[in-house]
Amino acid sequence: QVQLVESGGGLVQAGGSLRLSCAASGRTFSNYAMGWFRQAPGKEREFVAAITRSGGSTYYADSVKGRFTISRDNAKNTLYLQMNSLKPEDTAVYSCAATPRISPSSTDASYDYWGQGTQVTVSS
Repeated sequence: QVQLVESGGGLVQAGGSLRLSCAASGRTFSNYAMGWFRQAPGKEREFVAAITRSGGSTYYADSVKGRFTISRDNAKNTLYLQMNSLKPEDTAVYSCAATPRISPSSTDASYDYWGQGTQVTVSS
């Protein structure tokens, strides 16, 4: 199994930045494509960003493209999400997820392992 623990969430003003981290343990981190998802109150979970096993390719939801950057450090078994120009509509619980698939997916059902999530609140 893979254990995932997110950190870095918090309260920030609109226009500000946050960097989320997702620490992985258990199995070989570089064997998993990774994704970030978020869920706002009363809404379904939605895809934010994904990255391939090597980190060579990344994918983003249109709503965050140009503002968020996903990256990973396989030597440190850690996934990151740099969030800039934050907006109130980015407020949600952000969760990282891992899939053994070669290509990451924007569908949450494709991911086998999930972290507990970290709250991000953006004030206007």
